[in-house]
Formats: sequence, C-alpha cells, structure tokens
Amino acid sequence: MQQENTDFFAWQARFGTEEACLKYLIEERWGNGFICPKCGHEHAHFLPSRSAQQCAGCHHQVSVTAGTLFHSTNLPLTKWFWAIFWIVSDKGGISAVRLSKLLSVSWPTARSMLRKIRTAMGHRDSLYRLSQLVEVDDALVGGKHKGKRGRGAQGKAPVLIGCESRGEKAGFISMASVQSINHETVRDFARRNLEPGSVVRSDALAALNSLADTQQHEARVTPPEKVDEWLPWVHVVISNLKRFLLGTYHGVSSTHLQEYLNEFCYRFNRRQWEAQLPNRLLSLCAMHLPVQNKAENC
Repeated sequence: MQQENTDFFAWQARFGTEEACLKYLIEERWGNGFICPKCGHEHAHFLPSRSAQQCAGCHHQVSVTAGTLFHSTNLPLTKWFWAIFWIVSDKGGISAVRLSKLLSVSWPTARSMLRKIRTAMGHRDSLYRLSQLVEVDDALVGGKHKGKRGRGAQGKAPVLIGCESRGEKAGFISMASVQSINHETVRDFARRNLEPGSVVRSDALAALNSLADTQQHEARVTPPEKVDEWLPWVHVVISNLKRFLLGTYHGVSSTHLQEYLNEFCYRFNRRQWEAQLPNRLLSLCAMHLPVQNKAENC
C-alpha cells in the first residue's frame, strides 16, 4: 500500500504532540467507523483523560493503543513515533545506545522498543514468497575471532539468504538465522520464503541440494572468480548486510541476529519507496498485534 512521502520536518510538524499521535491511531484503527468489541455498537466517545474510546451503548472502554504494537506502553507515543522515524530514515539503522540518547530513555527501554519494531518488520515480510528466478546462498556473520576463517570458524552465526534476480537489479530478499546449514534448515527456509516451483540457483554446497524438493534447483560449482556471474545479486546483498551489521552495530550475537536481519530485509525490500518508509512502518505498528518482551521496559 502506497503511503505519503515524509521527511524530518514534516514528521516533526505532524507528530509533535501526544494528541496528534493519538489522533493518528484513532483514524488508523477506526477510520471506517468504531465497532465496540463487546456489544457491536457503532458509536463511541473519546475520553482524553484515559486515551480511550468509550462505547456509547454499553460504555465499554477501549484504549487507543490496545491491540497494537504500543499496547500497555509506559512511554509517550511521541517517543514511539520518533523511534519509528529514526529506525528507517537512515539505511544504516540506529543502535539502542543511540536511540536511548535521542529519546532520553534507558538502554533497556530503547532495546525493547527496537525489538518490538523489528519483530513487526519480520512478520510483514513473512507474508511474501520469493519467486521466478531466485539466488540462494549462505553466509557467516559475527565478530572477529582468532583461528580458522570461513566455514567452520568459531563465533560466527550461519545465515541463509534468498534474493530474487531481476536481470539488471535485485528483487525482494529473505534471510534466516539458523543453527547450522543442513538439509533440514534449508528445507524449512524454502518452505517459509520461496514460492514452490521457482527456479533457484545456488553453489554446489551439498546441504543446498534439498532445494530440489520443492524448487527447480540449479546448482553449480562456483570458483571465486566466477561467483559474480552465477550468483551476482545474493553476494551484493551479503556484502551490504555485513557492512550494515559492522557499521551501525559493530557486530551482533546470534541470539538477536534474526531481529537485525528483519530490519535489513524490511528496508532493502522497500528501497524504492525510501521517503515512504516512516509512514509505512508506522501504519504497520498501528495494526500489529502486541509483542511481549521477557522484561517489559516500555
């Protein structure tokens, strides 16, 4: 769905107050009319003191943030809305440390906010399947460790990557953090991320042969000097991912890696609509179900 283009000044003017943020959520959630979840009545009155809609029939109250990503938040909505703007306004993203300083919140609170937003990003992209011609490869990401490099290196987290090849450009991408690259994880990746019957290219890694179970799999032994001919776009994506992780976050642990992959894919898949990204993500968060953290800080 297309959204309005926006920039820093437009966002500031539109969402500079709590009242403006509440108005947005009300319009986004009940733009087609209020329906009471308890009695089905179609009229309500807004209660500013409680930030809630009160049914005109049974007087049941529904919080404006209930059932959204902002459910039961202790933070002003203005801080949430600005977090959404900052996370997508720069292709490098934003770290929890930086966000905590910008919003004047604690690091755990900023980390919790980012986790919820990245979870919503991942859920949105999980609705799509890569199709037509798809390049699939694996990569190892993580901090630097002494010893063996490449496959089998210590401290590295394996990731499966799929990228649609559209000739002169890359299409949509999908990424999954996995425990290891084996037939089982590759099958699960294909089931979740690839349209059945798509043409899938890969190198000759044995574990990737299981792609043939559901796809038209084309595997080829790929020397380093030939990799840009056979799998050009997926390797561009892998290179960009590593720069993203090291540049903004200086490396990440495997425990939270999928969150960062969600963020990278969400932004990459919508790079053609960069100026729309804040409004797209805000709309997603307004309609997304609550995301619970182990320790709620926001």
